[in-house]
Amino acid sequence: MRRLSYFIAASIDGFIGDPTGEAAFFTRFVDEEYFAFLKEEFPETLPTQGRRPLGIDHLENKRFDTVIQGRRSYDVARDAGVTSPYAHLRQLVASRTLTAEDPAVEIVSGDVVARVRELKREDGLDIYLCGGATLAGALRDEVDELIVKSYPVLLGSGMPMFGSDCAQGEFTLEAHRVFGNGVTVRTYGRKR
Repeated sequence: MRRLSYFIAASIDGFIGDPTGEAAFFTRFVDEEYFAFLKEEFPETLPTQGRRPLGIDHLENKRFDTVIQGRRSYDVARDAGVTSPYAHLRQLVASRTLTAEDPAVEIVSGDVVARVRELKREDGLDIYLCGGATLAGALRDEVDELIVKSYPVLLGSGMPMFGSDCAQGEFTLEAHRVFGNGVTVRTYGRKR
C-alpha cells in the first residue's frame, strides 16, 4: 500500500509560510550541500520548470510518482503561467473552485480524503503531499509520513503546517539529517 508523505518546508517555529502564505524566503538556504541532498534523495519534489535549467530533468522518481496539492499551492505556479508544475508526476489539485486547465492535472473537487484513500490502494510509489495547511489539515489522518525540512528562521506567525482543525496524532522519529547551513530534515512515521 502506498503512503501519503507530507514533505514540507517549515520555519523552526512550525510555519510553512508567512501570514500571506509566502515562503520563497526558504530558498536562500538552498546551498550546494543541501541541494545535492535534495537532488539525490528527493529529485521528484523539485518542480519541472526548475529541474530543466538545473540539468536534472533526466533523474528518475525515487520516492513519489504522484503529487497532491491545495489550490493556493497550485496558484503559485499558475500565477507564473505554469499549469503543470510537476509534469514528471501524476498531479492532483484539491479545489472546489478550479476547473481543469491542463489535461495533466486532475482537479479533486469532491471528497479529497476518499480520493487519497483510492490512490493509496493503487500500485506505485508513494504520494507527495506538497501543501498547504488547509489540505494537510483535511488529510491529517491519512498522512503516513512527515518529512519536515526545518529552516533556521523564526517567523513568529504565519501559515501552520496543518490547518487549525488538526487533531493530535503521534509520530516516531525515523531519521534526521543536519546540514552546514542550519537546515534540519527530520522524517517521522505515523504511530498506528
